[in-house]
Amino acid sequence: MDQPDMTQGEVVTPSLPETPVVEDRTRRDSSRLHEHTDKGLEACSVHAWFGKHHALADVSLHFPENTVTGLIGPSGCGKSTFLRLLNRMHEFIPNSAMAGDVFLDGQDIYGAKVNPADVRLKIGMVFQKPNPFPSMTIEENVLAGLKLAKIKTSDKEALLEDCLVRAGLWKEVKDRLKAAGASLSGGQQQRLCIARALAVKPNVLLMDEPCSALDPGSTLRVEETIVQLSETMTIIIVTHNMQQAARVSDYCAFFLSDGGPGQLIEADLTSNMFSNPSDKRTADYVQGRFG
Repeated sequence: MDQPDMTQGEVVTPSLPETPVVEDRTRRDSSRLHEHTDKGLEACSVHAWFGKHHALADVSLHFPENTVTGLIGPSGCGKSTFLRLLNRMHEFIPNSAMAGDVFLDGQDIYGAKVNPADVRLKIGMVFQKPNPFPSMTIEENVLAGLKLAKIKTSDKEALLEDCLVRAGLWKEVKDRLKAAGASLSGGQQQRLCIARALAVKPNVLLMDEPCSALDPGSTLRVEETIVQLSETMTIIIVTHNMQQAARVSDYCAFFLSDGGPGQLIEADLTSNMFSNPSDKRTADYVQGRFG
């Protein structure tokens, strides 16, 4: 594979989104995106290649604890590639390579003695298309990660309920936990995948356009789940939907590829990115003038 990741998403709406209505967002500090700290997740001078193709260049970004950061930008600018670098999913792609450092709580996740499987337990991922295990029940889907990682828990029933509650799905499935996960609607399946990711108790949750295949009602429920989860964990979401970025994120990072590798153009508080971005290209993108 010698082409950059080309994520397909929703068409950008050509109008400024409404101001995010999320409690306490105004108290965030934009300087936290660029600070060097031993807490949280941090990417330092990250590059990515697919074969000889330089897909992403020199991206440095810190993701503050218990916040939501939206990664925005046109398709093909490296957002999903960057997301996969953050939990070593990038190395599953043939002929891929990376340079730079990614730290979780001060530890280099690409260190020589670091097990990639352990990294992915701490930095979970939810994909664009819901992917519950079709042969498993709802209950088995949620607890699948524990079995794969050989994690023991003293009370599986309590963990099951907790994960489904946090994913906003418990009330809808509590009476049919033995039903097939694939029997749920698309929106419910996506929340089931979120519950599955939560079962191994990650510090960070990566989400690659988690609502692009969902109807507006299901999208709203997933967005509510994202905001609630951000009270206890760090969330990074790739989205092409500017209204969604405004609704759920504390911070935004704008990526762009001007004929070369994808680059980080600017990162700031979401409210600043939509009302007073520092780069004209950001203003053009969020206002729907290109993309």
